[in-house]
Amino acid sequence: MREVNVQLIEDAVAELFQQANRVLPQDLADRIAEAKCAECASLAQSIMGDIYENLAAAEKMHVPICQDTGMAVLFCDLGQDVHLVGGDFEQAVNRGVARAYKGGYLRCSVVADPLRRKNTGDNTPAVIHLRLVPGDKITLNAAPKGFGSENMSRLQMFTPSATQEEIEDYIVDCVRKAGSNPCPPMVLGVGIGGDFESCALLAKKALCRPVSVQNADPFYAEMETRLLDKVNALGIGPQGFGGKTTALSVAVETAPTHIAGLPVALNVGCHVTRHAGMII
Repeated sequence: MREVNVQLIEDAVAELFQQANRVLPQDLADRIAEAKCAECASLAQSIMGDIYENLAAAEKMHVPICQDTGMAVLFCDLGQDVHLVGGDFEQAVNRGVARAYKGGYLRCSVVADPLRRKNTGDNTPAVIHLRLVPGDKITLNAAPKGFGSENMSRLQMFTPSATQEEIEDYIVDCVRKAGSNPCPPMVLGVGIGGDFESCALLAKKALCRPVSVQNADPFYAEMETRLLDKVNALGIGPQGFGGKTTALSVAVETAPTHIAGLPVALNVGCHVTRHAGMII
């Protein structure tokens, strides 16, 4: 049994949410640079160039990539051989989030009540997805989620009679209806299977997969490629002004499901789909 003081978790969370908001994962930054070169229209090229320059400026000036610094989403894989000491895990996470957002001058965007809308003032509470896994390590992945893109996310409970083509058409249609709202080019996370809530979680986790990595199953890897081609054929383009790059990546994650159901969720990320990880 390995003892870990929750102060280490607080410190890691504070560091990760500032890092994620200021530095985009390198493979996504590279994909943005590639998209700029692939665009033919001068306006689309210019927009993609501005997006890429903004990434460099944010890192150099130590400021957020985007003014919407997101709702704090934390994925935690907790080793079952870890014994947490020194306090409460959830409180430690929220202290870390508060430190990141207040100390890092990040925008606080969380309201305590969904209808009475009073800001909590420190971007807490975080959305925590905790999973117990073998081992004596703690893996943290901070994924601040802006809501211009989150608001364009969708979930549909299909019946098992739905075809793969119908599912793909649904995803493409969701992107078509979203238009310029999620600040394209987008990163698309697709969840298929599970039940109502776990399907949405699959889609959210898919956004944290490196854009340079496809699904390990060739069947779903081909589906990802096909969906990306279909979405980019829409011509929505960078910031909705037209072009070849409506999405930078599509990631599909799946899970076993009930014989009577076929849930499908789409979690939309903008061109600054941020995440940063650490192992304690």
